[in-house]
Amino acid sequence: MKILIADDHELFLKGLELILSDFGGSPQLVFAKNYTEIFEIIEKEQDFDLVLTDLAMPGAAWLDAIQRIHAALEGTPIIILSAVFDREIVQKTLDIGVSGYIPKTSSNAVIIGAVNLVLSGGLYIPPELLHNTSQNELTILKEIEKISPEVRVEENVKNLTARQIDVLKLIAKGLSNKQIAYELKLTEGTVKLHVTAILKLLNVYNRTSAVLEAGRLGLIENDK
Repeated sequence: MKILIADDHELFLKGLELILSDFGGSPQLVFAKNYTEIFEIIEKEQDFDLVLTDLAMPGAAWLDAIQRIHAALEGTPIIILSAVFDREIVQKTLDIGVSGYIPKTSSNAVIIGAVNLVLSGGLYIPPELLHNTSQNELTILKEIEKISPEVRVEENVKNLTARQIDVLKLIAKGLSNKQIAYELKLTEGTVKLHVTAILKLLNVYNRTSAVLEAGRLGLIENDK
């Protein structure tokens, strides 16, 4: 796994390096200290599995910069890790296609959990940061917040919606979020929220485990 990490504060970069050193698979970390360095890196390398970046950095306006990164690394999830706590800005990053927005005040466990979730195709946005979100997506978010890890999986899965079962079946077929969105006529952001709910309800951390657990529970056929 290869992760591009960017922040203009060296101390915070070192902290992220330490946090991600505990991440599974010993990822290869590539560092940048501003948007100029990010652009130089992605001109030469495009094989990143994740971009984890600060928002306000030298080298470019953040909106233009994130759009440029998203266009250059199409299909690569982007997580914003920022001290900026503004609903309108968060919504703009979602509109661009960002897959996660983590406040810098978050704990190490939250950061690792968010990275796992995003790499599995989910969306990590603290609910209190959302603004102008569609009613449908807000409903999904509220349901996600109610899911308790203390409840047995067999009980939790009763709360899977018919749409989430549809998403789960398409995950089992190996479809990406974009392909699932096309098949089900949903936005990609809504699909990410459904994936987030599925992972939490099944108490798993990635798509493969979700498919295996769903097969065990008889929700889908594993051979499809």
